[in-house]
Amino acid sequence: MLGEHGFFILASYGVSALALGALALSTVLQGRSVRRRLAEMDARGVRRRSAGRDR
Repeated sequence: MLGEHGFFILASYGVSALALGALALSTVLQGRSVRRRLAEMDARGVRRRSAGRDR
């Protein structure tokens, strides 16, 4: 079906899938880290400029 290049094609798809999975996992972990740091800063009373002045 894939001929003599089948191993290369499947390996390419595998490496691409691993890279995309690692990128997605990294994004999720970084998002959690940023939310945790923002919560810690909020708990210490550090205000964000994006929160506005009337809060």
